[in-house]
Amino acid sequence: MKNLISEVFSNPETINHFQLNDWDLLVRQARNSDLAGKLFVLLRDNSLLSETPKQALPHLTSAHVHTQRHGELVKYEIHQLYNELSELDTPIILLKGAAYVAANLPSAEGRFFSDIDIMVHKSRVAMAEDALQHKGWRGSDVDDYDEKYYRTWMHEIPPMQHSKRGTTLDLHHTIIPETARYRPDANKLFKAAIPVDGYENLYTLCPEDMVLHSATHLFSEGEFELSLRDLIDIDALLRLFPTQNQQFWQRLIGRARNLDLKQPLHYALRYCRELLNTPIPDQAYDEARNQAATEGPSQALTHFLLERGLRPNHSSCHSSLHGLWLWMLYVRSHYLRMPFKLLIPHLLHKALITPYEEHKRDREAAKHQDIHTLLALRNR
Repeated sequence: MKNLISEVFSNPETINHFQLNDWDLLVRQARNSDLAGKLFVLLRDNSLLSETPKQALPHLTSAHVHTQRHGELVKYEIHQLYNELSELDTPIILLKGAAYVAANLPSAEGRFFSDIDIMVHKSRVAMAEDALQHKGWRGSDVDDYDEKYYRTWMHEIPPMQHSKRGTTLDLHHTIIPETARYRPDANKLFKAAIPVDGYENLYTLCPEDMVLHSATHLFSEGEFELSLRDLIDIDALLRLFPTQNQQFWQRLIGRARNLDLKQPLHYALRYCRELLNTPIPDQAYDEARNQAATEGPSQALTHFLLERGLRPNHSSCHSSLHGLWLWMLYVRSHYLRMPFKLLIPHLLHKALITPYEEHKRDREAAKHQDIHTLLALRNR
């Protein structure tokens, strides 16, 4: 199994030894992992585009152009959202990709964006949702169970989509479900937030919180198809922020302790160092490891699964048991999110009832489509 993405991002000079079949595999892994645009930026910044074969360069260039367009659309959406929520007179925090764009971080370049994530105080969620609905945003088509699940247990409401622009929005009130084992205080996130230039009441998380949120999202969620992309996001932040603040590493370790996010930070530093050769000082790495739970059978299993989940989303990096490892990571994410008394009923519902209800809805939709087709034929 060749994880060429990690090899190249860890040491870009590796490409000097690539044959055409290596480049073919690299481009395929990058495409499937949403990293083709990032790969272009990496090669450009290391003056390696001239070493890129003519067969591979158009694919990477096209991806980069595509991501540039994505970035412009995100800027437009941020401005629209700001206008749509301005009457609330409440702090709005941009998260993840939208925050990278708003803060003009290098990690935004070459990145694809599937949605916009924002966070408001929990007491303002209903008002924000109502304001958005009046501006053309509609809730996702989720069943009654998922609607209740989001509203009762999650850190966000069901995703919303704009009826005209087609943008998907995730409206959060904290960064992780309140039933989760990690329990950061959302008020601390708001208190340390950084204003976005040119806007009132629009913020991003502070640098330390931005890293911790990215780490928590990656290592607590159950979707690992694009996990390597998310790890590369963290790598970019860890390379940038220490150049802006000499106290960054010390502040990051202390902030993880303060927000009860010690474990996600340890995972982030471990895999950034192992897979991407991120320059993490030994002292910071050791402190993060020592304040997290790093021993025991459960940790050994977790690392076994994470090492497999953090591979490119391509068959060349998957064993025949890859589906099983992803399923176990999915179960683990729910175990971290909710107490055991909620976990079992939820997993049983998702495994048994949800597929039946989806099949039933599909059959009803097909039946209505057949009726419309017959009526159309009859009226000819």
